[in-house]
Amino acid sequence: MNDFGNDWIELVPQDDGAVKHLLGMEVPRIALQATDATTVDLCGPGLSVVYAYPRTSPPGGNALDGWDAIPGARGCTPQSCAFRDHFAELKELGVSRLFGLSTQTTEYQREAAERLHLPFPLLSDYSLRLASALGLPMFQASGLTLLRRLTMIIQAGVIRHVFYPVHPPEENADAVISWLKTNGVV
Repeated sequence: MNDFGNDWIELVPQDDGAVKHLLGMEVPRIALQATDATTVDLCGPGLSVVYAYPRTSPPGGNALDGWDAIPGARGCTPQSCAFRDHFAELKELGVSRLFGLSTQTTEYQREAAERLHLPFPLLSDYSLRLASALGLPMFQASGLTLLRRLTMIIQAGVIRHVFYPVHPPEENADAVISWLKTNGVV
């Protein structure tokens, strides 16, 4: 195993074209469990922002073996915190729904949502139904199937824009805000 120390941030994920098919695609009506004990589908009205992330580690927990060697794997907590910190501004720009999405269980995600004080729910695609239906980019790590980091802007159930690859993750919320201001999809 390589020891990258703090150099993991320099492992920039490359655009492999894995999301080009998503633009203009209608989101399928698939119910996902949310950390606020609701069931959510992403084809509802309004403007939604959904950021997909690989996984969060438990507090004090170790990352998966080889995690630091996977470009774009690290940074889930900073990305979530950035969306938390920009939540009010996103709402002002017309975002009616903001979600984080991973393949972790709702119970696992609930701990992260509470610990990070997220004012929005995290969605679980543990069964990979949404990821498979949309053809979202995934990867394997320590026997787990995880989502590659991306962010979708969905308007009235149609994917209008996809940020991919997302790097650095802590600047993703700023990029979404900039795109919304420039493109005025509301």
